[in-house]
Amino acid sequence: MAIESRVRLIMTSNVVTVTPDTSVDEVARLIWEHKIGSVPVVENGHVVGIVTDYDLITRETDYDAPVFFSFLEAYFRIPGTGDEEQLRRILAISARQLMSSPAVTVGPDDTLQDVATLMYDKRLNALPVVDDDNALVGIVTRADVVRLMVADENLFERLGDERE
Repeated sequence: MAIESRVRLIMTSNVVTVTPDTSVDEVARLIWEHKIGSVPVVENGHVVGIVTDYDLITRETDYDAPVFFSFLEAYFRIPGTGDEEQLRRILAISARQLMSSPAVTVGPDDTLQDVATLMYDKRLNALPVVDDDNALVGIVTRADVVRLMVADENLFERLGDERE
């Protein structure tokens, strides 16, 4: 892979975005309609978070509610019961309530090795690409990185054929 290549070479510049006040239904429709896995949440031109298809499907999962017990007319939550993040996503009605924030971002001059490492370490599918002012300039996905790997492989095969 061209690990020294820069993000700007493979990022998508025309990014589908939402605002913090976009409804969850609209976010889901945009992700489905555009066949994408995530949308950056942008406010005043700056990335404030990201909503992924994972955030959306979390809303449809079984929820293990917290368990409480009473003692001397007080209620105590039993540790380890209930998932507050899952509950937050289930109850969300807007992108602001559903998004992961702050979004993990990269710059257009970051290397693809940096991007691949970040995606692997944090188990991320997409990274908004921002300039020095945190303004959105693109998005890069795992599919973009894989596409570059395939393109590099095809190039090496063609070069190998020409040398023979």
